[in-house]
Amino acid sequence: MHRRFPVVLLPVLVLLPAIGRGQTDPLVSRTKGAANAPVTVYEMSDFQCPFCKRHAEQTFPALDQEYIATGKVRWIYINLPLPMHRNAAPAAEFAMCAARQGKFWPAHDLLFRHQSTWAERTNPSLFFLSLADSLRATKDKMRTCLEQGETREEIKDDAAGAMRAGANSTPTFYVEGGLLTGAFPPEVWRPILDSVYRARRAKP
Repeated sequence: MHRRFPVVLLPVLVLLPAIGRGQTDPLVSRTKGAANAPVTVYEMSDFQCPFCKRHAEQTFPALDQEYIATGKVRWIYINLPLPMHRNAAPAAEFAMCAARQGKFWPAHDLLFRHQSTWAERTNPSLFFLSLADSLRATKDKMRTCLEQGETREEIKDDAAGAMRAGANSTPTFYVEGGLLTGAFPPEVWRPILDSVYRARRAKP
């Protein structure tokens, strides 16, 4: 049975950051898909959340192949580290520091793949920094970014926007006017994305 998702009128407005003239869209580094894709999905997620890991590893690869790579969907990651996950915010900082080097999605994959290794560590910083080699990222830049907390405010802004959008658990997805909460298999996603895609394509 497919889960229905309620119509919400404002979330996309609170998820999009203000962009001044001459500035680059800060979401580009954590976006997959064509800018002109008919459908946009915002994923509000927590790197320490087990359900987010399930989505990332068991569902997202199929959606990436079938909808994002084919130009139907643009997918944007929004950080929503939950307070009960003590290492979720540091993990998000690592991902966003990697994003500054064009490595967000590889970092996203590594964090979920190794979630059980870092999730309960008292101090995961050294482990996160060790992942920079796998990313082929500049380690000194990663270290400075992490130690100075250079992406911390951006993550806080992400989380505040996600909560204003109505997300109070992870993963939550904003899909062109509706919210879908939870980790679902591709079989649930396909009819949702197909329906929204057809509706968007039918508009004059």
